Amino acid sequence: MCFPGQLQPAYAFAIKLKRAFPRAHITVGGPAITQILLRLKGQALARALGPFDSAVVFEGEHSLLALVRALEAKRPLRELTNVVLRDALLGARYLPAHGMEDMKALPAPDFDGMPLALYFTPAAALTLPYDPTRGCYWGKCTFCHYGLAEIGTATYRERPVTEMVEHLRALSLRHGTRHFYLSQDSVAPKTLLKLAHGIIDAGLDIKWATDLKPEKYLTAERAETLRRAGAVACALGVESASPRVLALIDKGAPIEAVRDVVTNLARAGIAPEAMCFTEFPTETADEAMATLAWLDDLRDELALFIVGEFDLTHGALVAQEPATYGIADVWQLEGDEIGTGLFYEEVTPSKSDDERGRIDVALARLSQKFRLRHYPWAGAVSTAHTVLYYERFGRGAFRDLARAAKDTRARIFGHHGGEATARFDLAAAADAERREAAIWQALVFERRQVSRAAYAELASETPALAPRPRRYRFTSGEAPSEGGKVIGRRPSSAPNSLP
Repeated sequence: MCFPGQLQPAYAFAIKLKRAFPRAHITVGGPAITQILLRLKGQALARALGPFDSAVVFEGEHSLLALVRALEAKRPLRELTNVVLRDALLGARYLPAHGMEDMKALPAPDFDGMPLALYFTPAAALTLPYDPTRGCYWGKCTFCHYGLAEIGTATYRERPVTEMVEHLRALSLRHGTRHFYLSQDSVAPKTLLKLAHGIIDAGLDIKWATDLKPEKYLTAERAETLRRAGAVACALGVESASPRVLALIDKGAPIEAVRDVVTNLARAGIAPEAMCFTEFPTETADEAMATLAWLDDLRDELALFIVGEFDLTHGALVAQEPATYGIADVWQLEGDEIGTGLFYEEVTPSKSDDERGRIDVALARLSQKFRLRHYPWAGAVSTAHTVLYYERFGRGAFRDLARAAKDTRARIFGHHGGEATARFDLAAAADAERREAAIWQALVFERRQVSRAAYAELASETPALAPRPRRYRFTSGEAPSEGGKVIGRRPSSAPNSLP
């Protein structure tokens, strides 16, 4: 499990596997589960294992190998390090040990035996992940709790550049692909440039994309070197365009330098993607709007963007020193046994509901200028499908698709749009959505407690929404209307999706 969003399907899948194969030993590992299990002890840790027989915390290559060998030899598991096991007396426990692999000693990823054709990646252009580095070379961003670490990010480590090149060559030949995603926390730009020179010198014909922290080191000349080495796209951790917010985040790069990196990559023919978020503690509405304005100003150079909302996580510096960031109170919900989220209140609220609505509308308008989609579809940041679109149609592919879709709708519906029957009363549906939001607002911020019973109690106070077909007029890009009355408001594209 790499990300928290994988928790529910992973647990559900493990339950299904355990029912089908009750004697099989099912284990789990990865950053998302590691960050949860490291905070738990005893009976709480045992409950968190749920359907799993064990869990590997921190980086798992050697721990998983030791677990498999012990199971094969029918040896006791209690002496294994970094392997969480149930315990009759303690509930669950693990023997802690050094949790970071030596990148110089690790072989290349081994995909042999895996049904690669069944994965959700284009069969005609298999895209393999490769980790040239692990950890974050910067490691200072105050919002970040990423990777296999208790707090902040894991220590930065690199493979030798010569090994990186040979690994990529071998994987390309073995699996008949020239497409890779350099999948690591944050590779140092200087190392990436060395890898680019190594690829060029070796005559290796591959295409790749990666995530990057934008640094002034990425000049126009160096961006051109990356392109000649096969770079197709770089997803940039922009975060915010507000200098004050960037200082609070401790991003280490002024927004002017970030703009230069976007321009340099775009002019070299590499698709620059911007990863941003709003709602960092104390961020004002004007500062959030400045980020959207920055994205809009660079829309002809940016290939895609994402604007999420800040979530407080246990291992971030903001959670360790909340008062420093204008936070008055931090809590975890009663009933959240594995601690999936933290909630907080600012000393002084930084935005009103009306201001948040204004931000949502501005984001929706900006999003209409791109063809944005959720993972793993083409139109989402850092996905194989997206990178292949860039390679075939150029870095402006998703702006072109948005314009083409708008022109097509205009030809079909004309200025006056059209009519359609919706299965539900849209006004009632919008009201139901508001009531649902109110329920969670009450659970999270008033009761600070969540359970099936508590939700059912509040949900029972409002009627269920039943199908009620109604006919509506619509025009491309506008909210539907009935009898001249506009229904609802244009949806926010905070997760970067449009209907």
